[in-house]
Amino acid sequence: MNIGDAAKASGVSVKMIRHYEAIGLLPAATRTESGYRVYRAEDVHALRFIRNARDLGFPLAEIEELLNLWRDRARASAEVKRLALAHVAAIDEKVNALRAMGDTLRHLAAACHGDHRPDCPILEGISERPAAPAAKPARRGGSTEVLRHAGIASRDARPERLVRPALRRGSA
Repeated sequence: MNIGDAAKASGVSVKMIRHYEAIGLLPAATRTESGYRVYRAEDVHALRFIRNARDLGFPLAEIEELLNLWRDRARASAEVKRLALAHVAAIDEKVNALRAMGDTLRHLAAACHGDHRPDCPILEGISERPAAPAAKPARRGGSTEVLRHAGIASRDARPERLVRPALRRGSA
């Protein structure tokens, strides 16, 4: 089948199929004499696997590991389970950080009168929060660095530590 048919059958866009080939996640397709790509049923199955893993939030490096394990029929399931549980832990960390962000914004919004006055504890809270320490590059390609940049430290994401003391006391 051609690349368009493979895209329809797998749910992966033509552009992403080309990208996965370019980075080696998917083996390069065989080509016709006129240069058109030809995909086999196994390629479509691998593309579905990649799409499903992406839908679960796995970064490409881990998808490559999972693909290799999937293709290796002599594999031990312990390695697959280890990867899955590590990914669950990363997701839980992100969920906790996002909850802390929501709590912080709720707290700031509660301190804002939301009327005609220019005073805005939300803007003050955002502008006066201390800068987050430089984050190590995110191992999993996730949003940990973005969350740290936003002032959400994943290990200590308590909202009361993220709002300046004056706002916690209710003064603006």
